[in-house]
Amino acid sequence: MKRIPVVVVAGFLGSGKTTLLNHLLGGSRGTRVGVVVNDFGAIGIDAMSVAGQVDSTVSLSNGCLCCAVDVSELDEMLAKLDSLVDVIVIEASGLAEPQAMARMVLASENPRLTYGGLVLLVDAAEFPDDLARHVRVADLVVLNKVDRVTDPAALAAEIDRLKPGVPVVRSSFGRVDPALLFDPRPRERFGQLSFEDLLDEEHDHVRYDSVEFTGGAMNPLRLMAFLDARPKGLYRIKGFVRFDVPGHRQRFSLHTVGAFLRFERSAWPGPRRTELVLIGTGLDVAAIRADLAACEEPDPAAVDPQSMLEVLRYTA
Repeated sequence: MKRIPVVVVAGFLGSGKTTLLNHLLGGSRGTRVGVVVNDFGAIGIDAMSVAGQVDSTVSLSNGCLCCAVDVSELDEMLAKLDSLVDVIVIEASGLAEPQAMARMVLASENPRLTYGGLVLLVDAAEFPDDLARHVRVADLVVLNKVDRVTDPAALAAEIDRLKPGVPVVRSSFGRVDPALLFDPRPRERFGQLSFEDLLDEEHDHVRYDSVEFTGGAMNPLRLMAFLDARPKGLYRIKGFVRFDVPGHRQRFSLHTVGAFLRFERSAWPGPRRTELVLIGTGLDVAAIRADLAACEEPDPAAVDPQSMLEVLRYTA
Protein backbone atom coordinates (compact mmCIF):
# COMPACT_ATOMS: atom_id res chain seq x y z
CA MET A 1 0.00 0.00 0.00
CA LYS A 2 1.27 3.44 -0.94
CA ARG A 3 1.41 5.61 2.18
CA ILE A 4 0.73 9.33 1.82
CA PRO A 5 3.08 11.59 3.81
CA VAL A 6 1.37 14.27 5.90
CA VAL A 7 3.56 17.32 6.50
CA VAL A 8 2.54 19.90 9.12
CA VAL A 9 3.52 23.52 8.40
CA ALA A 10 3.35 25.75 11.47
CA GLY A 11 4.46 29.22 12.49
CA PHE A 12 3.36 32.46 14.08
CA LEU A 13 0.91 34.77 12.34
CA GLY A 14 2.56 36.49 9.38
CA SER A 15 5.55 34.15 9.18
CA GLY A 16 4.77 33.21 5.58
CA LYS A 17 2.95 29.87 5.80
CA THR A 18 0.41 30.67 3.10
CA THR A 19 3.13 32.08 0.83
CA LEU A 20 5.06 28.83 1.25
CA LEU A 21 1.98 26.79 0.39
CA ASN A 22 1.34 28.84 -2.73
CA HIS A 23 4.95 28.23 -3.77
CA LEU A 24 4.58 24.47 -3.22
CA LEU A 25 1.33 24.39 -5.19
CA GLY A 26 2.79 26.47 -8.02
CA GLY A 27 5.85 24.22 -8.23
CA SER A 28 4.07 20.89 -7.82
CA ARG A 29 4.85 19.88 -11.43
CA GLY A 30 2.24 17.12 -11.55
CA THR A 31 2.47 16.08 -7.90
CA ARG A 32 -1.05 16.11 -6.48
CA VAL A 33 -0.84 18.14 -3.28
CA GLY A 34 -3.64 18.12 -0.76
CA VAL A 35 -3.57 21.28 1.36
CA VAL A 36 -5.56 21.28 4.57
CA VAL A 37 -5.96 24.71 6.13
CA ASN A 38 -6.81 25.04 9.80
CA ASP A 39 -7.44 28.74 10.26
CA PHE A 40 -10.04 31.34 11.05
CA GLY A 41 -11.20 34.14 8.79
CA ALA A 42 -10.03 34.70 5.24
CA ILE A 43 -7.55 32.19 3.84
CA GLY A 44 -5.41 33.45 0.97
CA ILE A 45 -4.67 30.29 -1.00
CA ASP A 46 -4.49 30.77 -4.77
CA ALA A 47 -7.81 29.87 -6.48
CA MET A 48 -9.49 29.49 -3.08
CA SER A 49 -11.58 31.93 -1.13
CA VAL A 50 -12.77 30.69 2.24
CA ALA A 51 -14.11 32.99 4.95
CA GLY A 52 -14.85 31.23 8.21
CA GLN A 53 -16.05 28.08 6.41
CA VAL A 54 -15.48 24.57 7.69
CA ASP A 55 -15.14 21.40 5.61
CA SER A 56 -14.80 23.39 2.39
CA THR A 57 -12.99 21.81 -0.56
CA VAL A 58 -11.82 23.53 -3.73
CA SER A 59 -10.19 21.81 -6.73
CA LEU A 60 -7.21 23.71 -8.11
CA SER A 61 -6.29 23.80 -11.80
CA ASN A 62 -3.04 21.85 -11.33
CA GLY A 63 -4.75 18.77 -9.91
CA CYS A 64 -4.27 19.81 -6.29
CA LEU A 65 -6.96 20.15 -3.68
CA CYS A 66 -7.40 22.74 -0.97
CA CYS A 67 -9.58 22.30 2.11
CA ALA A 68 -10.51 24.24 5.23
CA VAL A 69 -11.36 22.28 8.35
CA ASP A 70 -11.88 22.60 12.04
CA VAL A 71 -9.25 20.81 14.15
CA SER A 72 -11.79 18.25 15.36
CA GLU A 73 -12.52 17.21 11.77
CA LEU A 74 -8.90 16.90 10.65
CA ASP A 75 -8.77 13.10 10.55
CA GLU A 76 -12.02 12.93 8.63
CA MET A 77 -10.67 15.32 5.99
CA LEU A 78 -7.40 13.41 5.72
CA ALA A 79 -9.42 10.25 5.03
CA LYS A 80 -11.20 12.04 2.18
CA LEU A 81 -7.92 13.12 0.62
CA ASP A 82 -5.72 10.04 0.99
CA SER A 83 -6.83 8.38 -2.26
CA LEU A 84 -6.80 11.60 -4.29
CA VAL A 85 -3.34 13.10 -3.70
CA ASP A 86 0.36 12.20 -3.46
CA VAL A 87 1.16 14.31 -0.40
CA ILE A 88 -0.85 16.26 2.19
CA VAL A 89 0.36 19.53 3.69
CA ILE A 90 -1.46 20.89 6.74
CA GLU A 91 -1.22 24.61 7.42
CA ALA A 92 -1.74 25.02 11.14
CA SER A 93 -3.35 28.25 12.30
CA GLY A 94 -0.94 30.86 13.57
CA LEU A 95 -2.84 30.52 16.82
CA ALA A 96 -2.51 26.73 16.97
CA GLU A 97 -0.01 24.74 18.99
CA PRO A 98 2.24 22.88 16.51
CA GLN A 99 2.67 19.90 18.82
CA ALA A 100 -1.11 19.47 19.02
CA MET A 101 -1.37 19.26 15.22
CA ALA A 102 1.54 16.82 15.04
CA ARG A 103 -0.02 14.63 17.73
CA MET A 104 -3.29 14.48 15.79
CA VAL A 105 -1.52 13.23 12.67
CA LEU A 106 0.57 10.72 14.64
CA ALA A 107 -2.57 9.46 16.39
CA SER A 108 -4.37 8.76 13.12
CA GLU A 109 -5.23 5.08 12.63
CA ASN A 110 -5.53 5.51 8.87
CA PRO A 111 -3.09 2.94 7.36
CA ARG A 112 -2.74 4.99 4.16
CA LEU A 113 -1.19 7.95 5.98
CA THR A 114 2.26 8.46 7.47
CA TYR A 115 3.64 11.43 9.38
CA GLY A 116 6.02 13.49 7.26
CA GLY A 117 7.44 15.84 9.87
CA LEU A 118 6.74 19.33 11.23
CA VAL A 119 8.10 22.36 9.38
CA LEU A 120 8.22 25.57 11.41
CA LEU A 121 8.31 28.94 9.63
CA VAL A 122 10.03 31.77 11.48
CA ASP A 123 9.76 35.41 10.40
CA ALA A 124 13.33 36.73 10.29
CA ALA A 125 12.11 40.33 10.10
CA GLU A 126 9.83 39.99 13.13
CA PHE A 127 11.81 37.41 15.07
CA PRO A 128 9.42 36.19 17.79
CA ASP A 129 10.43 36.22 21.43
CA ASP A 130 8.25 33.24 22.34
CA LEU A 131 9.95 30.80 19.99
CA ALA A 132 11.41 28.11 22.25
CA ARG A 133 8.23 26.05 22.73
CA HIS A 134 7.62 25.95 18.97
CA VAL A 135 11.20 25.12 18.01
CA ARG A 136 11.28 22.19 20.43
CA VAL A 137 8.85 20.21 18.25
CA ALA A 138 10.18 21.30 14.84
CA ASP A 139 11.85 18.80 12.52
CA LEU A 140 12.86 21.52 10.05
CA VAL A 141 12.94 25.31 10.54
CA VAL A 142 12.44 27.66 7.59
CA LEU A 143 13.89 31.07 8.45
CA ASN A 144 11.78 33.15 6.08
CA LYS A 145 12.15 36.79 4.90
CA VAL A 146 15.95 36.73 5.27
CA ASP A 147 16.08 39.36 2.52
CA ARG A 148 14.75 41.85 5.08
CA VAL A 149 17.46 41.40 7.74
CA THR A 150 21.17 42.19 7.80
CA ASP A 151 22.40 39.22 9.86
CA PRO A 152 20.36 36.06 9.23
CA ALA A 153 23.28 33.96 10.49
CA ALA A 154 22.80 35.39 13.99
CA LEU A 155 19.11 34.42 13.91
CA ALA A 156 19.99 30.91 12.71
CA ALA A 157 22.46 30.66 15.57
CA GLU A 158 19.74 31.67 18.04
CA ILE A 159 17.47 28.93 16.69
CA ASP A 160 20.32 26.44 17.06
CA ARG A 161 20.76 27.58 20.65
CA LEU A 162 17.09 26.91 21.36
CA LYS A 163 17.20 23.46 19.73
CA PRO A 164 20.77 22.38 19.00
CA GLY A 165 21.19 20.63 15.68
CA VAL A 166 17.79 21.42 14.20
CA PRO A 167 18.22 22.04 10.43
CA VAL A 168 17.54 25.65 9.41
CA VAL A 169 16.69 26.58 5.81
CA ARG A 170 16.97 30.27 4.92
CA SER A 171 14.30 31.51 2.56
CA SER A 172 12.80 34.59 0.95
CA PHE A 173 9.16 34.82 -0.14
CA GLY A 174 8.53 31.27 1.09
CA ARG A 175 10.63 29.74 -1.68
CA VAL A 176 11.56 26.29 -0.46
CA ASP A 177 12.39 23.45 -2.81
CA PRO A 178 9.49 20.94 -2.61
CA ALA A 179 12.09 18.14 -2.68
CA LEU A 180 13.00 19.10 0.89
CA LEU A 181 9.51 18.10 2.03
CA PHE A 182 8.25 15.44 -0.38
CA ASP A 183 9.00 13.69 -3.68
CA PRO A 184 7.77 15.77 -6.62
CA ARG A 185 6.93 13.78 -9.72
CA PRO A 186 9.59 13.94 -12.47
CA ARG A 187 9.14 17.02 -14.61
CA GLU A 188 7.97 16.57 -18.16
CA ARG A 189 10.61 17.78 -20.61
CA PHE A 190 8.54 18.48 -23.68
CA GLY A 191 8.50 21.83 -25.41
CA GLN A 192 10.33 25.00 -24.50
CA LEU A 193 10.97 25.85 -20.86
CA SER A 194 9.05 28.84 -19.59
CA PHE A 195 10.73 31.71 -17.73
CA GLU A 196 9.29 30.32 -14.48
CA ASP A 197 10.85 26.93 -15.27
CA LEU A 198 14.22 28.55 -15.81
CA LEU A 199 13.97 30.45 -12.54
CA ASP A 200 13.07 27.25 -10.70
CA GLU A 201 15.94 25.37 -12.35
CA GLU A 202 18.41 28.06 -11.29
CA HIS A 203 16.94 28.22 -7.79
CA ASP A 204 17.11 24.46 -7.27
CA HIS A 205 20.62 24.17 -8.66
CA VAL A 206 22.15 27.06 -6.76
CA ARG A 207 20.50 26.57 -3.39
CA TYR A 208 20.65 22.82 -2.84
CA ASP A 209 23.16 19.99 -3.14
CA SER A 210 22.21 16.38 -3.83
CA VAL A 211 24.36 13.41 -2.84
CA GLU A 212 23.67 9.92 -4.17
CA PHE A 213 24.97 6.81 -2.43
CA THR A 214 24.78 3.17 -3.49
CA GLY A 215 26.16 0.42 -1.27
CA GLY A 216 25.59 -3.01 0.20
CA ALA A 217 24.18 -4.21 3.50
CA MET A 218 24.49 -1.67 6.31
CA ASN A 219 25.50 -2.08 9.93
CA PRO A 220 22.48 -0.93 12.02
CA LEU A 221 24.47 0.72 14.81
CA ARG A 222 26.88 2.55 12.51
CA LEU A 223 24.05 3.77 10.27
CA MET A 224 22.03 5.02 13.24
CA ALA A 225 25.12 6.82 14.56
CA PHE A 226 25.41 8.59 11.20
CA LEU A 227 21.70 9.51 11.24
CA ASP A 228 21.87 10.75 14.83
CA ALA A 229 24.75 13.09 13.97
CA ARG A 230 23.70 14.23 10.51
CA PRO A 231 26.04 16.79 8.89
CA LYS A 232 25.04 20.43 9.22
CA GLY A 233 23.04 21.58 6.21
CA LEU A 234 21.61 18.10 5.50
CA TYR A 235 17.85 18.60 5.33
CA ARG A 236 16.48 15.41 3.80
CA ILE A 237 17.37 11.77 3.17
CA LYS A 238 15.27 9.38 1.12
CA GLY A 239 15.81 5.95 -0.35
CA PHE A 240 16.22 2.32 0.66
CA VAL A 241 18.49 0.54 3.11
CA ARG A 242 19.52 -3.11 3.00
CA PHE A 243 20.04 -4.93 6.28
CA ASP A 244 21.36 -8.50 6.25
CA VAL A 245 21.41 -9.12 10.00
CA PRO A 246 20.31 -12.63 11.07
CA GLY A 247 16.55 -12.56 11.51
CA HIS A 248 16.31 -9.16 9.82
CA ARG A 249 17.39 -9.74 6.22
CA GLN A 250 15.14 -7.07 4.79
CA ARG A 251 14.86 -3.88 2.82
CA PHE A 252 13.68 -0.73 4.58
CA SER A 253 12.67 2.58 3.06
CA LEU A 254 14.25 5.55 4.83
CA HIS A 255 12.76 9.03 4.97
CA THR A 256 13.94 12.06 6.91
CA VAL A 257 12.74 15.67 6.95
CA GLY A 258 15.07 17.66 9.12
CA ALA A 259 15.26 15.88 12.47
CA PHE A 260 12.29 13.60 11.70
CA LEU A 261 13.30 10.01 10.91
CA ARG A 262 11.23 7.06 9.75
CA PHE A 263 11.94 3.54 8.48
CA GLU A 264 9.35 1.35 6.75
CA ARG A 265 9.65 -2.29 5.74
CA SER A 266 9.72 -2.63 1.97
CA ALA A 267 9.76 -5.34 -0.72
CA TRP A 268 12.66 -6.09 -3.07
CA PRO A 269 11.56 -5.10 -6.60
CA GLY A 270 15.13 -4.77 -7.87
CA PRO A 271 18.79 -5.20 -6.88
CA ARG A 272 19.38 -5.96 -3.19
CA ARG A 273 21.44 -2.92 -2.26
CA THR A 274 21.30 0.34 -0.33
CA GLU A 275 20.31 3.37 -2.42
CA LEU A 276 20.05 6.81 -0.82
CA VAL A 277 19.69 10.42 -1.92
CA LEU A 278 20.69 13.17 0.51
CA ILE A 279 19.61 16.80 -0.02
CA GLY A 280 20.93 19.94 1.65
CA THR A 281 23.20 22.96 1.31
CA GLY A 282 26.95 23.26 1.70
CA LEU A 283 27.36 19.50 1.92
CA ASP A 284 30.78 17.85 1.83
CA VAL A 285 29.87 15.25 -0.77
CA ALA A 286 33.05 13.18 -0.46
CA ALA A 287 32.88 13.12 3.34
CA ILE A 288 29.21 12.05 3.37
CA ARG A 289 29.85 9.23 0.91
CA ALA A 290 32.85 8.12 2.95
CA ASP A 291 30.80 8.17 6.17
CA LEU A 292 28.04 6.10 4.56
CA ALA A 293 30.57 3.67 3.09
CA ALA A 294 31.93 3.21 6.62
CA CYS A 295 28.42 2.13 7.67
CA GLU A 296 28.52 -0.87 5.32
CA GLU A 297 28.87 -4.26 7.01
CA PRO A 298 31.27 -6.76 5.35
CA ASP A 299 30.15 -9.62 7.64
CA PRO A 300 26.41 -9.19 8.37
CA ALA A 301 26.14 -12.70 9.83
CA ALA A 302 28.39 -11.63 12.71
CA VAL A 303 26.20 -8.67 13.71
CA ASP A 304 24.16 -9.00 16.90
CA PRO A 305 20.46 -9.15 15.89
CA GLN A 306 19.65 -6.98 18.94
CA SER A 307 21.36 -4.06 17.19
CA MET A 308 18.33 -3.85 14.87
CA LEU A 309 16.28 -2.54 17.77
CA GLU A 310 17.83 0.89 17.12
CA VAL A 311 16.28 0.79 13.64
CA LEU A 312 12.98 -0.83 14.59
CA ARG A 313 12.08 1.87 17.10
CA TYR A 314 11.82 4.28 14.14
CA THR A 315 9.69 1.87 12.09
CA ALA A 316 6.21 2.97 11.18
